[in-house]
Amino acid sequence: MRRVFSGTAPSGRLTLGNYLGAVKHWVAGQHETESLFCVVDLHALTAEHDPRLVRDRTREIAGLLLAAGLDPHACTIFVQSHVAAHTQLTWLLESTVYDGELRRMIQYREKARKQGRRVRASLLTYPALMAADILLYDVAEVPVGEDQRQHVELARDLALRFNKRYGQTFVVPQVVLPDVAARVMDLSEPSRKMDKSAPEDAPGVIFLLDSPEAVRHKIMRAVTDTHNAVRHDPVAQPGISNLLVILAACLGELPAKLAERYSSYRALKSDTAEAVIETLRPLQAEYRQVMAEPAALAAVLRAGAEHAATLAGPTLRNAQEAIGLLPP
Repeated sequence: MRRVFSGTAPSGRLTLGNYLGAVKHWVAGQHETESLFCVVDLHALTAEHDPRLVRDRTREIAGLLLAAGLDPHACTIFVQSHVAAHTQLTWLLESTVYDGELRRMIQYREKARKQGRRVRASLLTYPALMAADILLYDVAEVPVGEDQRQHVELARDLALRFNKRYGQTFVVPQVVLPDVAARVMDLSEPSRKMDKSAPEDAPGVIFLLDSPEAVRHKIMRAVTDTHNAVRHDPVAQPGISNLLVILAACLGELPAKLAERYSSYRALKSDTAEAVIETLRPLQAEYRQVMAEPAALAAVLRAGAEHAATLAGPTLRNAQEAIGLLPP
């Protein structure tokens, strides 16, 4: 079975977009690949953060992954900082990547502008850590959204450069852009993705643990337009198209086909709200059960980290020897 790695950072709370665009597909494909799912907590340290929230969000995300249907007997679920090889390989890759390459990363430039004068060095070197996450596990494919494509391309470049200079060490991964994943946009600003780092009171973001009342309120207040026609046209009608995408992802249908059923924006919003509530209801119920047994959750993460460390160990040792470090 081909090996696949996916990660999510505890920089906020998982959203409906994270579920429909990624987690739902991870669950569906976990028996078809050798899958590793990682809560990449070290990535949350690249900006100002509350240590308690990082820990709480890490547990919350792990619990939600299990509640969504990821089976620790079928895949590996672990926390990034629990596997020391991630930071150890990062230094070797920081010694391979060039400063200019890191500074050209689009996300670095955008986030650095937001951080102002107090930009953390870890924000600059974060792509090297992401490359280590990927290259440690000899993965053939890395499924990512378009916003992370540049980082995976850098991981490919570093693998090729390292292999050429120091000898064959890393599998060179392929970028996979999922063609069936829903791209869920912000309900208030449908020109941008639903962002898990948004404030918890953000009106356009549905978090997976939102109450039914909160979900209904946010969707009924979603931005639409003045066309008074329900069409799936992301350019001309981004707000309506976003609602259709959400409803289609919940029901397993096509947005354009669903549009034919509606002549009223209110009816579309009402049905979308009910579909989202029913989609989240079993997930939230399962989440409460998972979090009621913290020892069991900790055991899953401990076993996942042990297995991940076993997989990562040979790659790290090969890289250390290849680059010139003396074996212990």
